[in-house]
Formats: sequence, structure tokens, C-alpha cells
Amino acid sequence: MRKILTILAVLILVLLVGVGTFRFLQSGKDVPLPPGVPQPTELLQPEWCPDVEVIAAPGTWESAAGDDPIHPTANEWSFMLSITRPLQERFPAEDVKVWTLPYTAQFRSIQAQHEMTYDDSRQEGQSVLETEMVTMHDECPYTDFVLAGFSQGAVILGDVAHQIGQGSGVVPADRIRGVALVADGRREPGVGQVPGTQVAGVGAEVALQPLNLLVQPIVPGATMRGPRVGGFGELQDRVWDICAPNDSICDAPRQIGNALERAQALASANGVHAQYASNPDVIPGTTTNAWITQWATDLINR
Repeated sequence: MRKILTILAVLILVLLVGVGTFRFLQSGKDVPLPPGVPQPTELLQPEWCPDVEVIAAPGTWESAAGDDPIHPTANEWSFMLSITRPLQERFPAEDVKVWTLPYTAQFRSIQAQHEMTYDDSRQEGQSVLETEMVTMHDECPYTDFVLAGFSQGAVILGDVAHQIGQGSGVVPADRIRGVALVADGRREPGVGQVPGTQVAGVGAEVALQPLNLLVQPIVPGATMRGPRVGGFGELQDRVWDICAPNDSICDAPRQIGNALERAQALASANGVHAQYASNPDVIPGTTTNAWITQWATDLINR
């Protein structure tokens, strides 16, 4: 009798296990894990990951392909160095990664036929930038980004921010803490926030778009693409637009009287465009680089 009861007990146990397995397979639900064990779908952040990555995009002639993105030396007078170096001094590298975009950063013109075209340089820069952001986000999904760029670098970052804000970018919008664009060639009034002086003009690419074919002899391979359709979308309140009055790169008149002259100004980018580190008329009471350094610091510390 004892053997029969034992056999019956084993059969009942096997039946219960079989029913439970069948119900599990039918339900498609995960097996509950013991307390304290992370669910398989939970994203984990490796210990080495920084809390924030600051990405700086230098302007034309202020970077080079293959430059060291952590300690760049391509141009010691690069405007972005006046922002990245103070941040590197202020924050430990394990908490805040400060990365400077290495790209050719050239602009072919009638006076510099040997240089890479603006289109190719910009596309190269965007590709390198997106690779860095994708790699960081894949490895460190909870690391946030602070982006800041100048001139050609501002165009690159603005294009990336536009795509992210429109939901088609390389990282989710909620991973972007802020974007600062200085002298953006595709700038439009009302697109993004303005921390200082508001200028009435537009970016050179916007102003010259209707005359694109006319300016090609002066700046071959520099397509004037016009505004970013739809603006910055979800990032509208996190993008800061900084432009000095009378900077021909970002404060060009909508009605271009002399397209060739404006195209030459776009290629040379001198005068007001080169004075953001000292110009008191951009953000009253401070300079552009000092404002961005403090802005980035506040975003990192939040």
C-alpha cells in the first residue's frame, strides 16, 4: 500500500508540474525572480560610465580629423577650448566626460580650393559625432548629454539636435540635458531659446538658400540648405541660440542684396564672428564662453 501511495504522489506531482508548465507557456509571462535580482529587461549602467558627457563641436579651422577628443591640440586658439578646459578642471573625468569632436573642419572657397568642401566637412563631423553618441548610449544608457558648438560645429550639433527633437535621432530626447549653439548658420529667430541679445537676422544658409546656385562659384560644395523644418521639436526649450549682432554667419539679412559678398563673408568668417570670447554685446554682463561654461556646470550639477 505504501508503494502505491508513493507512486500516486509522484504521478500527481508530475501532473501539477506539467499543468504549471503548460499555463506558463500559454501565458507568455516571465518567471518571477527572487527579490533583489534585476529583471532581464532592466537596463544596467556599468560603474565606469560618466553621469554626463559634454560634447563640444569646434568651428571651421578649429579641429582636425584624428585629433585627440579628450585633449585636442589641433588649434590652441579654438573657441571651444575656453569652455571645455574649465569644465575638465572642475569635474572629475570619471563623473563628466568632456569630448571634443575631431573632424576636418574646413570650408572650400575660391581662395582655398585645396580645402575640403563645407558639405563634406560637415557630413564627416556629423558622422563622427553620431558614432560617439550611439556608442556611449549603447554602453551607458543612463548617461546624459550636454552639447555645445560654434559656427560649423553649431550647424552640426543643430542638425543632430533637430533630428533628436523630432524623434528620429541617434539617442532619445530625454537623454539631452541641453544644447548651446553659437553662430549657427541655419539659425532662425524663435527657434530655440535666447539667453542674451536677440538679433533679427537669420543664418547664412537660410538667407542664401534661394541663391544657392549663384554662390557656388565662391563657395563650391557648400549647399545652402535653409532652415531646419519643424525646428527642435521636443528639445525646443533645451536649445540655446547665441548670435552676435552683425555676425554674417548667424545674423544675415533675409533679403540679400549682394549674394557674392555674403558668400565671401560666409567663407572668411572673421570680424565679429571671431570675437565671442570677448564681445560684451552678445550676452550682457558676461561673455559667451563664460555663460556656456556656467550653463553646462548648472546642467551637470542638477
